[in-house]
Amino acid sequence: MKYILVTGGVISGIGKGIIASSVGTLLKACGIGVTSIKIDPYLNIDAGTFSPYEHGEVYVLDDGGEVDLDLGNYERFMDVTLHRDNNITTGKIYQSVISKERKGDYLGKTVQVVPHVTDAVQEWVERVSKIPVDGDDKEPEVCIIELGGTIGDIEGMAFVEAFRQFQFRVNRQNFLNIHVSLVPQPKATGEQKTKPTQSSVRELRGLGLSPDLVVCRSSLPIHDAVREKVSNFCHVANEQVICVHDCTSVYRVPLLLAEQNLIPFFKGRLGLDLPLRPGRSLSKWKELADRYDRNTNPVKIALVGKYIKLEDAYISVNKALMHSALVCNYRLEVKYVDSEELEDEMREKNPVKYHEAWQNLCGSDGVLVPGGFGVRGIEGMVKAAQWARVNKKPYLGICLGLQVAVIEFARNVLGMKKANSSEFVSENDETVVIEMPEHNPGDMGGTMRLGKRKTFFNQHKSVTRKLYNDVEVVEERHRHRYEVDPSKVEEFEGNGLKFVGRSEDGKRMEIMELSGHPYFVAVQYHPEYLSRPLKPSPPYLGFILAAIGRLTSFITSGCRLSPRSSFSDGETSDTEEELMTFHVSNALRQNASH
Repeated sequence: MKYILVTGGVISGIGKGIIASSVGTLLKACGIGVTSIKIDPYLNIDAGTFSPYEHGEVYVLDDGGEVDLDLGNYERFMDVTLHRDNNITTGKIYQSVISKERKGDYLGKTVQVVPHVTDAVQEWVERVSKIPVDGDDKEPEVCIIELGGTIGDIEGMAFVEAFRQFQFRVNRQNFLNIHVSLVPQPKATGEQKTKPTQSSVRELRGLGLSPDLVVCRSSLPIHDAVREKVSNFCHVANEQVICVHDCTSVYRVPLLLAEQNLIPFFKGRLGLDLPLRPGRSLSKWKELADRYDRNTNPVKIALVGKYIKLEDAYISVNKALMHSALVCNYRLEVKYVDSEELEDEMREKNPVKYHEAWQNLCGSDGVLVPGGFGVRGIEGMVKAAQWARVNKKPYLGICLGLQVAVIEFARNVLGMKKANSSEFVSENDETVVIEMPEHNPGDMGGTMRLGKRKTFFNQHKSVTRKLYNDVEVVEERHRHRYEVDPSKVEEFEGNGLKFVGRSEDGKRMEIMELSGHPYFVAVQYHPEYLSRPLKPSPPYLGFILAAIGRLTSFITSGCRLSPRSSFSDGETSDTEEELMTFHVSNALRQNASH
């Protein structure tokens, strides 16, 4: 097993996750089996109880693990299926050590950070690195480990010390350190400054880790003189200083790394059996990046949410929309609409924000209401769902987005004026969304309906079923503790709101469609978690197709896109045609039931 540790300096949020994902993509393009581990130095057991404003979205895995959003980057880039143990937190490590101490595993010794906590980290990494992630039983060859935070943070010291020991435990030829640092360029002088990187590398060396690659993050490509300066003062060869400047899209980062000869470097430094050139899969990334830069036709989506002040709160939703827009040769434009600003109270409180919010909603090609928790902004979401239903505008509801659509329909079509969710008000005869008590025993963390579950289609004419390549069963990831009241389903369906997908026992409503509407679809699960750049999520793809007015022709053509059809305004190459065929015909099958 080869281990690549990615550390960061100067500031957090510098892009370590994208660098780690891109390195994995590069190695996988060369036929190497890759897995990833994300280390978060906080004391939380997992990310499940975080506010989206605190740490971005909570990403959910097949096994129900609620983890850091960087694991979403790993899965999307490398197309792997990770597990809850691929996310290590200080809380998990200490919980493990204390549990062993209580059982007497340490035989009366004084339990300390060194060696007990550091040993626990090393043992965890060695164990998890061997777990298959490619859907087969093959053990990965390379494990990429991202250490969250920045070098010098007191929270991360135990992990740094663990890896100082670990490099000797696994032998230096099997361990490589990539240090990602910032090279700022102040506007006052326009000069690229290397001092922060020098200080960061000096601190890393003082803690016992020596970087093999120094990745310089910058707004513009670094100059040769700057590269030489970093090389001289950071004790690495010139070719070991890698520049990753701000790109037009993240899809260009693996290509940028390949251009700077990382494949030959990994081949020599780690002794990997790598070809001199990556395989066909990296060419597809180039085609994807080129299409992103070339697309000019906009598709405008109004994302009506509660946490729009931080884009990372909806990162998987944004990526899923992007994947689908790219396959249709359209440029995605997301208009973030604060659901509170759509409510009647905002008209009196701040009429400017109120009218701007409604202008963004009404000027969109489609409306998406994502997941969330709590009563704040719910009435605005209900109004957005009503506007999309009445005006025949494509609508996609995710988790909470399904529940608010059901509430809106009950109020304005079924006449249940008090219709609501038991999450927001006390239950009454018109409560249409109820709690699932077996998934909420009291604790907040890990008590929801989590992870991959089966959904069974009960209607053959379903649009969503066609998008899933007409399969009977699909498997998607869930994260919720409320559901549609099964006792009221018959009344909904009698008035045109069909629940075309249900759980295995038929009691939980999973997929909803509105009859007579171009695309009014909502799902209780989170399909964005399984969307990939080369395998768009079917509900999201259908939503984008409806937004550009091409859903009907897509379905009548057998759910295949032709790159020479009206989907693209320009001529396309045979390579692009091959990629489009891969995208749609194969991707929908792979996103359907296994």
